[in-house]
Amino acid sequence: MNAKQLVKISNYIGFISIILLVYWVFTFILIEVFGLKVFRKNMTDSFYLSVLGILAMMAGALIINIMFNLTRIAQKHNNDEEVSKNNKKIIITLLLIFPTIAIILFGGDYLTKKKKEELLINSAEYIIKISQEKTNKLVDYKFSKNYIINTADILEQYSNTDRNFPNVRLIVKDTIDKNQVYLIFNDYASFKENDTLVPRKNNYIYKTTKIERDYLDNVFNKNNTEVRFSSSDGDYELFYPYKKGNKTIILYFSEHQRYGKL
Repeated sequence: MNAKQLVKISNYIGFISIILLVYWVFTFILIEVFGLKVFRKNMTDSFYLSVLGILAMMAGALIINIMFNLTRIAQKHNNDEEVSKNNKKIIITLLLIFPTIAIILFGGDYLTKKKKEELLINSAEYIIKISQEKTNKLVDYKFSKNYIINTADILEQYSNTDRNFPNVRLIVKDTIDKNQVYLIFNDYASFKENDTLVPRKNNYIYKTTKIERDYLDNVFNKNNTEVRFSSSDGDYELFYPYKKGNKTIILYFSEHQRYGKL
């Protein structure tokens, strides 16, 4: 293999490395800016590490070019004819890869969200199915120390059912000074049954956005039983209404996920 062939190969390697790096940066920007979750953990880690391989190829190609004095060799020995039509096709193909990458990433993120929604709904249905009696106790809401302690125990049992089970909390409707509020309870009670500490409703108020507030109003005031799922930058949450007689509660599932499912 002579110097001209080495320079030609290094040119190809350098050009391909630059193109790959541009695609990598474009992909990285889309993932970070839009909070896309597409690939599983191992694939995500491999993707981030791949830039080192690309940079290594570029560095190797650059060293070869410097060693064989690319400019002088190319000017003296390169007699290849340029084919403008082929170049045009190559450029168009390279440009079309950008929207293809975007479609794949956004499509993968959408599929990840649908998969997570299905998982959370299945988790809610599974909990209610195997813990019907405990769930019915949650429906009999009355703001008291005993209820808070029992609720924390039940929610803790829910969370410990499966190692991969998402965080689960309870949302109920109540009033403070004749104003309607929503309270939220988790699997931790800050006091025990024999403590003299008196619980305060203000400590359990669930801070909501307008969209969440409208949804909760429809569930508790208008008997809407529609499940609500939302996701943002790896944060997934599911509001799962449960009704018994004329009483309603909402099991609130939440989970943060750094990686995708595909």
